[in-house]
Amino acid sequence: MPPNLPSQAEGRSSLDRSMEPYYDRRAAEYDEWYAGNGLFAARERPGWDEDVRTLLDVIASLAPVRTVDVACGTGFLTRALHGDVVGVDASLAMLATARARHRIAAVRADGFTLPFRDRAFDRVFTGHFYGHLYPEQRARFLAEARRVAPALVVVDAKLHSAVEPEQIQERILNDGSRHEVFKRYFTADQLVAELGGGDVLMDGRWFVAVERRR
Repeated sequence: MPPNLPSQAEGRSSLDRSMEPYYDRRAAEYDEWYAGNGLFAARERPGWDEDVRTLLDVIASLAPVRTVDVACGTGFLTRALHGDVVGVDASLAMLATARARHRIAAVRADGFTLPFRDRAFDRVFTGHFYGHLYPEQRARFLAEARRVAPALVVVDAKLHSAVEPEQIQERILNDGSRHEVFKRYFTADQLVAELGGGDVLMDGRWFVAVERRR
């Protein structure tokens, strides 16, 4: 494990409990990250808008099947999914925002104990959740995803020269509060390997998307 990263046990605690206030506070401004507004307006992100549009197009091109979006957040990506879609998130503020902005059917739960029967869905979708997980958490999430659906689509951040593959980031919200967040970045091939195989749906400048099927 790289220096200054918490242990798996510490990471599990921080993600499952202490990170909830961060996401509750961030819910109202979360979409500014995608749109390049607010604190993100001055960031140099060449090709960002094009990558966001491409990502939404890739998601919209997925077959319209029964899908659960784990850690759906505000529903920014969820809204592009077709078929019978249910969003899941641990943050009440994120769920309220998803319902209000995009009328998404959503329930409160974490990604490790989904409140659904075996094979209740055709697909698990998750965007920018997997990259916050420590090793033991990844195993728990992937096992739960396999339980509820035969297919899994993971969207996350692309590894590029300005970031380390994994790090603890300090994030400052519009209200001035500061939060530490564990974050990983991926190449498309790395993500395929971690998921145990699959197809690359997008290998962009800022985002990668991979689909794994049984």
